[in-house]
Amino acid sequence: MSTPSTPADFPCRGESPKPAAPTAAATSGSTVPPSDHYAENHGFRVPIPLHGQSRCDGLTAVGRVKSALEPLRQRGDFAPDSVRSALTGLGYSAGKVQAYQDGSAGVGFLIDIGASPWCVEGTMSRDVTKADAFGGYPDGTGCEPPSGGH
Repeated sequence: MSTPSTPADFPCRGESPKPAAPTAAATSGSTVPPSDHYAENHGFRVPIPLHGQSRCDGLTAVGRVKSALEPLRQRGDFAPDSVRSALTGLGYSAGKVQAYQDGSAGVGFLIDIGASPWCVEGTMSRDVTKADAFGGYPDGTGCEPPSGGH
């Protein structure tokens, strides 16, 4: 009996079940010519998704991050130092939290949770705070997006 290489996903606490993904027949008809290797050559920049309990832990971390940043967003405080402070206030190490200006009216952030790697990345703008958890990058660069490929 073989074991799956990816842990099974299951609904996490507070999450409603997702509809089934479209079948391959429904998604065929790519507009990219077969000779275009862009996706193949840039696959190293695609974050590794979390599965199983790690995915649930990631969703919990994303919820905590959004809750911590919502008061800043509501007051219009888009200073990277304020975002960094809010995130380190959640217990994340200051050396593992990055916050930076993202456009004229927003801020981006990246947290290296440090669990093999385990990362939370997102942006906060006047309208919304977005965040996603992921498991690093295929080339082993941790939470930082890699800059080169093959």
